[in-house]
Amino acid sequence: MAITSSAKRAVHTAARRRIFNLHRASVMSKQLKGFRKLVAEGKYAEAEKSLSSLYKALDKAAKRGVIKKNTAARKKSRAVALLRKQSGKTKK
Repeated sequence: MAITSSAKRAVHTAARRRIFNLHRASVMSKQLKGFRKLVAEGKYAEAEKSLSSLYKALDKAAKRGVIKKNTAARKKSRAVALLRKQSGKTKK
């Protein structure tokens, strides 16, 4: 249990940040699962449209420290690679 007033404030802040971070992680994972589902169902045009929202969720999570910057980059890269592999598209 926190004793000093600054420690009590820190506990409150940590709890608040935890809620925000859990939300960011949840949004990120839902976007990723939704994207993978669209690719698996063969809805490549929709998957390509949802790519920007996936990037946004990953970048926000990385910005706030929910995941590391390189993890976000890896997930984005693998998402595009999956889309290209499944749809038969190659790099321009």
